[in-house]
Amino acid sequence: MYKEKIDAFIDAHRQEMLDDICELCRINSEKMPYEEGMPYGPGAAEALDTALDMAAGYGFEVIEYDGYVGCVDLNDGPKQLDILAHLDIVPAGEGWQVTRPFEPIEKDGRLYGRGTADDKGPAVAALYAMRAVKELGIPLAKNVRLILGTDEECGSSDIGHYYKIEAEAPMTFTPDAEFPVTNVEKGRLPGHFTAAWEASAALPKLVSINAGTKLNVVPGKAAAVVAGLEAQAVEKAAKEVTETTGIKFRLSFEGNDLVITAIGVGAHAMAPEDGNNAITGLLSLLAKLTLAPCGQVDALRGLLKLMPHGDVNGTALGVDMRDELSGRLTLAFSMLKVDENGLDGEFDSRLPVCATEESVLHVIREAMANEKLSLQNEKMTPPHYVDENSSFIKTLLKAYEDYTGRKGQCQATGGGTYVHDLKNGVAFGASMPGTDNRMHGADEFAVIGKLITSAKIFAQVIVDLCS
Repeated sequence: MYKEKIDAFIDAHRQEMLDDICELCRINSEKMPYEEGMPYGPGAAEALDTALDMAAGYGFEVIEYDGYVGCVDLNDGPKQLDILAHLDIVPAGEGWQVTRPFEPIEKDGRLYGRGTADDKGPAVAALYAMRAVKELGIPLAKNVRLILGTDEECGSSDIGHYYKIEAEAPMTFTPDAEFPVTNVEKGRLPGHFTAAWEASAALPKLVSINAGTKLNVVPGKAAAVVAGLEAQAVEKAAKEVTETTGIKFRLSFEGNDLVITAIGVGAHAMAPEDGNNAITGLLSLLAKLTLAPCGQVDALRGLLKLMPHGDVNGTALGVDMRDELSGRLTLAFSMLKVDENGLDGEFDSRLPVCATEESVLHVIREAMANEKLSLQNEKMTPPHYVDENSSFIKTLLKAYEDYTGRKGQCQATGGGTYVHDLKNGVAFGASMPGTDNRMHGADEFAVIGKLITSAKIFAQVIVDLCS
C-alpha cells in the first residue's frame, strides 16, 4: 500500500536529499572538548543545529535535549516508533584519495565523504522517509520520532541522557548497520586485569612491554624491551616463532637494551580471526627466551597459557561457547603494559546470547586467579535479542523484501549499536548486504541508489507500523 506514491516522491526529491546529506557532511562533527551548551564540542553542536533547522524547514516539530540529542516528530500522536540515528563521526584520518573528508562529492553512483554512510546519510534518508509520509498526506494514528544523537562513536552518553528524560517507544530501529535486520547483538566483556610482583634485578630480564592502541582493536604491533640478551639468540627464537605464528619481528637497540617489535595484522575486536595478534605473538617469543626466573616471568607465562596465540574464542580460559542465534564467543587480547613491578592488560570479548556472568565472568576470574592475575570487572554487558517472530520484525523484513526483491532475514553482530539496551530495538539498514562502505576508513561512501531505496523502505515501515 502506497508503494508507488512513496517511490515517486523519493525519486522526485533525490537531488534535494543528496544536497542535505552533503550539507551535514561538510561539518566536522567528531567529538571535541565540552563547551557551554555543547556537550561534545562545537562541531557536533553545529551538525545537530543544522539537522534540526533542516527538519523544521520541512514543517516538522523539533526539540533539543540540552545539546545531547535532537528529535523530529511526524505528528502529535502516541509513541509508536523511534528511529535512532547519529550525526557524530569518527576522526577523518588519512589516506583519502577520491575527495577530502569534509568535501562530499558524487562520483560513479556513490556519495563520498566522512559520514555519508555512518551515519549522516542514513539519518537524512530517515528524515526524507518522514517527509514522504507527511507531504503525501498518508494518514497515521501514531507518531514516529527521529532521534538524532551526537555521541554514538564515543560511548553513546547522549542517548543515556535522552532516556533519563523520555521513555523508549514500543518499537525502535537504528539505520546504523546493514540490511535486512540485526536482531541480535552479542554481549560484551571489556576485560581489565592486573598483577603485581617484587622487582628483580637478575639478568637476562624483561624491562617493559607496551602494546595495543584501543580496547576494541586487535593490535598489529607490540613492543618489548629486554636486557642482558644477545641479539643473535633473540633472532633465532624469533625466526621459530614467525614460522609457527606468522608474526614478524624487528630488533633494534635502546642504549644497551634490545627492543623487540612484533608485527602482526590489526583487526576489529569483534572479528579477531581477521587479524594476527601482535601481543600474543610477542609473548610467544618472550616465552622462548632464557629469562631469569622471577614473578614477572611467571605472570607472563600464565598469561600466555590463558590467552595463547591464535586462540580467539576463549578456549584456554574455559569460556568457548556458541549458540544458533548469535554464533561463537570471541576474545581479543588487545592491550598490555608491563614493567618491573606489575602488569595491566585488557581484552575484548563478544558474548553469544547463551553467555551469563556465571559461565563467562566468573570462569575467567577463577582461571586468572589460578595464575595470580586479578580480573577487575564486576559485571559484563549482557547480549541483546529481539524475537524474530515478532510482528515488528516481520513488518521490517516485508518492507525490505518488497523494495529490494531480496530475501529478508535476521542476523547477529558482534558489534553494538544505539539500541543495545532497548527492549524492542533492532538495527535496520542503511547499507545493503555485501557493500563495504569503508566506514571509519578513508574514502567512506554511500551507494546513492541504495540510500534512495533505504529511504523508501523506511517510509513504508512508518506507514505499516504507525497507521
